[in-house]
Amino acid sequence: MIGFISYLVNGISLGSVYAIIALGYTMVYGIAKMLNFAHGDVIMIGAFVVFSTVSGMGLPPVIGILISVVVCTVLGMLIERIAYKPLRHASKLAVLITAIGVSYFLQNVALLIYGANTKSFTSVVTMEPIRLADGALVISGETIVTVIACIIIMIGLSAFIKYSKSGRAMLAVSEDSGAAQLMGVNVNSTIALTFAIGSALAAIAGVLLCSSYPSLTPYTGSMPGIKAFVAAVFGGIGSIPGAFIGGILLGVIEILGRAYISSQLSDAIVFAVLIVVLLVKPTGILGKQIQEKV
Repeated sequence: MIGFISYLVNGISLGSVYAIIALGYTMVYGIAKMLNFAHGDVIMIGAFVVFSTVSGMGLPPVIGILISVVVCTVLGMLIERIAYKPLRHASKLAVLITAIGVSYFLQNVALLIYGANTKSFTSVVTMEPIRLADGALVISGETIVTVIACIIIMIGLSAFIKYSKSGRAMLAVSEDSGAAQLMGVNVNSTIALTFAIGSALAAIAGVLLCSSYPSLTPYTGSMPGIKAFVAAVFGGIGSIPGAFIGGILLGVIEILGRAYISSQLSDAIVFAVLIVVLLVKPTGILGKQIQEKV
């Protein structure tokens, strides 16, 4: 029983990271109606910035994280301005190919700067682990911080979307960008802000991911980025609570599959579950059916 609870806690921790990444995916898709597959590589860039500032320059972890958030925010806005804004009215295939190109570009830039060797990432979490059941169950500080950060981010983001002027502008653009523009909403600025927020979340996710799994390469963000996209689709892409639920469920499924079925097949189990969910409910858990006007 203790073993199952331990796996469940680890799954919730991993799922919280997926949820934070998925929030970036779901915001960009919900508002700009595009899939930013370079999002996973922004995670990697954020982790490398913290690695360089904390391990390389000796700065305090808090300063390193703040620098990482700023760098990733600026990077996200640059990617949107240079790569995606010119394709605002292009086909979805053109945008998808561009996103893949941006992803490979970021990976190769990281390869040129840091090389292909795996770097040992020092955790930025200093919180002591909690020991329960006479020490049989240990919950790491990284797990506690990751789960709390995910909950705070989801609540804060939901409140921002619901109550702030910029958040309401995002809702308007997601419903009908043309009508929103006629009502005075700056669509380009709103989409740029969406990319900025998503990229800032990617920086936080990269730090939390590498703190729990302390290794870093130019390809670190690839698979977590894909799985976070799966989590966003799983929960209902475009829904913030859906991204949270999808991320948590995906993390739990992955860890339990790795523990009780096969560590080699854990990724396959995750994608198989996604296929089953989409067959049963194509819009995801909290996704809404969109009626096409003819």
